[in-house]
Amino acid sequence: MEACDWSERSASEHPDVARRESSKGRGKGCVIMAEMQLSKKGKKSDDGIGTMVDFLLANARLVLGVGGAAMLGIATLAVKRLIDRAASPPEEKVEEKTIEESWKEAVLMKASPKLQRKATRSDLSSALPAPEPDPPVTDVAASSSDPPQPPAAEKTPMCLTVRETLLHYYTHKAVVPEDKTQVARQLLMDIVSELQDFLKAKHPEMPFFAMQLGGSLGNGLPVTSLDQAYVLLPLMLEPDLWTFVPGQETILNDPLFWMIKRVNLEYTARGSSLWDRYMLGGYLSTRMIMESLHKTITASINWPSIGTVLECNVWPVVAAHDLRLEVVHQDFRVTINVLPMAETKDVVLLAYPHSTAPSENLWRRSYYREEILRLQELDSNDSGIRQKCLHILRSIGHQRSGLGQLSPTHLRHVLLHVSNDSSDWSESSIADRFLQIIESLIGYLGSGTLPCYFNEEVNLFSHLTEEEIDEIGCGLYQIFSDPSSLLRK
Repeated sequence: MEACDWSERSASEHPDVARRESSKGRGKGCVIMAEMQLSKKGKKSDDGIGTMVDFLLANARLVLGVGGAAMLGIATLAVKRLIDRAASPPEEKVEEKTIEESWKEAVLMKASPKLQRKATRSDLSSALPAPEPDPPVTDVAASSSDPPQPPAAEKTPMCLTVRETLLHYYTHKAVVPEDKTQVARQLLMDIVSELQDFLKAKHPEMPFFAMQLGGSLGNGLPVTSLDQAYVLLPLMLEPDLWTFVPGQETILNDPLFWMIKRVNLEYTARGSSLWDRYMLGGYLSTRMIMESLHKTITASINWPSIGTVLECNVWPVVAAHDLRLEVVHQDFRVTINVLPMAETKDVVLLAYPHSTAPSENLWRRSYYREEILRLQELDSNDSGIRQKCLHILRSIGHQRSGLGQLSPTHLRHVLLHVSNDSSDWSESSIADRFLQIIESLIGYLGSGTLPCYFNEEVNLFSHLTEEEIDEIGCGLYQIFSDPSSLLRK
């Protein structure tokens, strides 16, 4: 009781002393709290850092006073946490985001800025909002009392709508000029003629129909790039000796890859067909045909002489699984891909000899004719701009490295799918349709599946890897979020 009375009396009689004692208690409490926080973590370093920190805290009040000791305690706690975080083992550090998570999160953030959770593939199927239009720029009239201002020295930036940007891009970047296209088409036809004459003269055991120039150059369509061309080499097969086997009926059960089977062997001897020598296990082998043609094209044809006559340089590409010719003209450079082809009245099969093929007898089902005819039919019915959108997208894919794996086949099928959902394909709505196509592409990439327009069992994305899908997704979202970047690239 006496001690309590003395403390109360001392505090009342000497208020300055009481305040100093209270401040000392608070300062000491801050230091003690900092030390307790450090001890709770249990991360004192064995290299002496922890001991040094404890010494500073213990003697800080003598050197810096009460306020300085409190501040030092808090600052030391923060520094030691940084040291502990840097010294933590690798498995405790936060993993960096993958490319896949980044572009998916970007898509989700575009749809909902407040969304903070991790993206999943199912999230990408949700609709994306179109980019918000730029706010209108209003001219503010200068006050009559203000002195006239000198004209601005810097150039006023040109502001274009998405529609104007796309039309400008189509006119100036998306399509190769017609005169240049005609020169390239004629040169390729001359090379094809030389190749066909040689094959007929030197290899009569390989009967072919007339070779065809494929793609846009062969169909007379607008050309987005001259770096790739395709030459089709149709095989002359006896219809009563060979039959096409759909992919669903093969052991692979893949509707995209067919086989060509030799039939009636019990009635017709082996060798009755000129193509029997290229038969493997009862099926026509794409690998054997490609190897024979590759040997002929690379070793038997005098390409330097042909190039001299045609005023260009031509040479074969030495690749085990490809038939390609490199052509260098003074105005362009093009790679010619020679593709053996087999067809009936309603099915076209192309040789698929790549090393990644699960079998040597595979032929890839082609829907190119159906795709082009359907797009032309739709555009002719409503004066649409589907093909114009296709040329813009093809040009973008060619000029941007991140979209290199996005083939024209992918674009055509997405266009056809979007055509089922939208009826307005007039030129005034090209911006809406363009963004809708990109949005649909991002959705298909998110699911990893692009169904064929003519056969939904075919997944046109089946050959793409996860890395390629992520790269395409990133590139498409950049265009979707900023269409004006097309004019800056």
